[in-house]
Amino acid sequence: MKAILYYSDKCPDTPPFVEALKAQNIDYDSINIMASMKNLKEFLALRDQKEAFLPIKAAHQAGVPVLKWGDQFIFDLEKLSDL
Repeated sequence: MKAILYYSDKCPDTPPFVEALKAQNIDYDSINIMASMKNLKEFLALRDQKEAFLPIKAAHQAGVPVLKWGDQFIFDLEKLSDL
């Protein structure tokens, strides 16, 4: 199973997140949610359906970057080491 990185090229948190993925040799596909309406809608549907996003939404954050690994959602660089 390949991970999926949902990110925004406008988000300052994305570059360090990507660097951490590279440093750990994590293989992933990436989806820039700002590249198309289709990508944005795909991310918003995921965000609105998954409980993992509840704290993110409560904090009025967008929820990117996030790595979807199976049923897991990883928002925090420190959690990447658990993979």
